[in-house]
Amino acid sequence: MNVSKRLFQYALTFKKSILIALALLTMAVAAELTGPFIAKKMIDTHILGVEFPWYETTLSEDAVQFNDRFYIREDRVKDHDLLKEVRILQIDRAYYFIDESVSFDGKRELIEDQLVISNQGEKASYLVKKLANKEAFTFFQPEIPMLVQLMGIYFGLICIAALFHYGQKYLLQMSANKIIQKMRLDVFSKIQQLPVEYFDRLPAGKIVSRVTNDTEAIRDLYVTVLATFFTSIIYMAGIYIALFLLDAKLALISLVLVPILVVWIKLYRVYASKYNHRIRSVLSEINGMINESIQGMRIIQAFGREKKSSQEFEQLNQEHFKFQSKLLKLNSLTSHNLVGVFRNLAFVTLIWYFGGASLGVGTVISLGVLYAFVDYLNRLFQPISQLVNQLAQLEQARVAGERVFELLDETGEDVSSKILPRYKGNVRFDNVSFAYTDNDYVLNNISLEAKQGETVALVGHTGSGKSSIMNVLFRFYDHTHGKITVDGIDILKISKQELREHMAIVLQDPFLFTGTIATNVSLNDPRISRAQVEKAIQDVGADKLFNRLPKGLDEPVIEKGSTLSAGERQLISFARALAFNPAILILDEATASVDTETEAIIQEALEVLKKGRTTFIIAHRLSTIKNANQILVLDSGKIVERGNHNQLMQQKGKYYQMYQLQLGQQVEKMSENVI
Repeated sequence: MNVSKRLFQYALTFKKSILIALALLTMAVAAELTGPFIAKKMIDTHILGVEFPWYETTLSEDAVQFNDRFYIREDRVKDHDLLKEVRILQIDRAYYFIDESVSFDGKRELIEDQLVISNQGEKASYLVKKLANKEAFTFFQPEIPMLVQLMGIYFGLICIAALFHYGQKYLLQMSANKIIQKMRLDVFSKIQQLPVEYFDRLPAGKIVSRVTNDTEAIRDLYVTVLATFFTSIIYMAGIYIALFLLDAKLALISLVLVPILVVWIKLYRVYASKYNHRIRSVLSEINGMINESIQGMRIIQAFGREKKSSQEFEQLNQEHFKFQSKLLKLNSLTSHNLVGVFRNLAFVTLIWYFGGASLGVGTVISLGVLYAFVDYLNRLFQPISQLVNQLAQLEQARVAGERVFELLDETGEDVSSKILPRYKGNVRFDNVSFAYTDNDYVLNNISLEAKQGETVALVGHTGSGKSSIMNVLFRFYDHTHGKITVDGIDILKISKQELREHMAIVLQDPFLFTGTIATNVSLNDPRISRAQVEKAIQDVGADKLFNRLPKGLDEPVIEKGSTLSAGERQLISFARALAFNPAILILDEATASVDTETEAIIQEALEVLKKGRTTFIIAHRLSTIKNANQILVLDSGKIVERGNHNQLMQQKGKYYQMYQLQLGQQVEKMSENVI
């Protein structure tokens, strides 16, 4: 599984907006990086350009007037008649006029009214006149319009760059949010397709961690990390182009940073990946434990396990802290500190290269080039620093992506849109065997037949296989051997959705969703109207109970329906099954956890529910199944007795013993109540 490739494929889903953002980013970088070139032009041409050769001329156009004579700078000469060359040189903070040409430049030294220039053993002396500020300004005045124009261009480019940056940042982050939106939808859709066995072996908290924490880490990749990487790479490319335009030799030396950065990233990933895998795994375990603790808080508090639970949580928390600390040390070592070292080495090289010119070691360049090079070099380390600082998030996102794709790669079943016509409900098991794990069979050669409208009861001790029969009928698990048919159709040859379209189940501990009583009956299915919901509630005899509530059927239901009694939750579950009008109904110990009064209401509801439907009842209270058409007694995954109540009582086998035992317990309780 190539995580990077798959993350990139997700990005390609919104490639149009990402490419537009990168184009805007490129233009923004180009606009920003033009700045130092403009500054170089301003310094070298329009500020230090005053030291270019000047020529005396007879024309006043583009010329400056000094001592009743006209002078024009060398690079401004057009059709002027040139008389002689003069120079303006700066010494300290003052400017001096030299009424002749200067043969070479070098170290300048002023001795009274004489300027001595020396360079590598050569010396030359010139008579100079110090210019007053107003006189010196005369020679700068022609440059002011161009300086203003260049500053305007510089400011305009900054505004354009800011506009482009806004556009690219908006598009990149919008694309990132859409990518994560799609990924979360894909993950949630995959969860809907996964078989029940997946949720049986993996704690809910760990699954939630992948949907929330891991996708959030990937979101940081698209929103922050990739945006930073794109920006930094384009910036670095632009800066290197500018450096080559300024000085190819030093730009080549600066390129050494690129392979160093690549090696740096690879070494970092070796160690960071190991730490991040453990961090994400422990975080998943923490979420699982929190979820489990919240679900079982009543048991924890009832048995005084608060301290023990806290200790177990602290162990996980400490392990998470340990690996976070290791990652922090790695990030501290390889981030800002190392970038600072490379920045200082680069500037030492720059000082040697340019500063050594006075010793004949480096290259003689203008002040404008020096300014631009320093500016670009300083800018070069900004994207490098940003790249390095994002390495931690990049590696976290890759590890999170690995965990998310691991879930997405689980074998699931596409949700079928086909609708099977309502079947009658004739169910047949032919020598069905089933094992949750290899060769550990919980059902052995089960054969049974239930015709439309019949009630089949399944009884037996815990672990005898009652619930497993329901699991394979509902296809929560697929049977290993044998054949199960509904109206003669092999259930393995139709989709699970088609099979379940006309089936309903009522569990011992019914699950209610956050919403209202009405929405828990209809499950927000548009096919079930409000009138059908009300009729279902009325038919199961729950209307009197719920009408007493302040908002009736619109009474809010919080998570799991914890504000309702066990009986009320069960009645909602019965009404839900009735509203969906199933052909096959499964009641899994539906009356095991309710009081006697509510059980009487539920028994009446059962008769309404069972009418015209094939019903399977898993029951511990044998008194509730006396009217069943068939009673199957299971033991160790096998049917050991079958028949109706009277037949099984006459056999005086296991069913008879179980019934007499329960009857004796009931008589004993009644005697105690009388006493």
